[in-house]
Amino acid sequence: MLQKKDIVVFDFDGTLSALDSNVEFAKYCARRSVRPWLFAPVMAAAVVGKWLNPGGMWWRQNIRRFLTPEMVKKFAPGFIKQHRRERFGWSKEQVAAERAAGRMVVLVSASPDYLVPALVRDMKFDAVMCSQMDAARPWKYKFLCWGPNKVCALDAWAKENKYIPRVVRSYSDSASDMPMMEIAGERVWVDRKTGLRKASC
Repeated sequence: MLQKKDIVVFDFDGTLSALDSNVEFAKYCARRSVRPWLFAPVMAAAVVGKWLNPGGMWWRQNIRRFLTPEMVKKFAPGFIKQHRRERFGWSKEQVAAERAAGRMVVLVSASPDYLVPALVRDMKFDAVMCSQMDAARPWKYKFLCWGPNKVCALDAWAKENKYIPRVVRSYSDSASDMPMMEIAGERVWVDRKTGLRKASC
């Protein structure tokens, strides 16, 4: 039997946390390995690709083409410990307050599965959805949890758990999350530079 559930949805990068975890992880790796520097021409081409096609897949994969499973295993734990300090001060308390009010709290992020779940483990989300990467090729997407795909991920999770979701509120910093924001009763826009609430995206 289907259960009706009030749900609050959170984005991660720029919403609960300052700085982009993808970008920061690349910098973290570049300070500890020469490999990212060897891929600089590929990454530069990917930046151009992003400018030409912001929603594209090619640049997203090639901008992190330097990554290997060994690098993720070696560098991700230290980065996660460091990057947790970038969370906005209100974020953990707000997630807890939404749960205390009887609502389920869900994180839906475009960041990869080798970073996000561990970055928010202590926040006790009811569900964490993020981009799924190929373990053997951690630069390659199996599922990009971005834009409309965030709604698809949320719908798939609700169907799997036999929920009828009612998105009470959605938190984001970016216009790319408009599909997720449009299904919410209330849209909470966050200034990615300050962590403060703002009027619109």
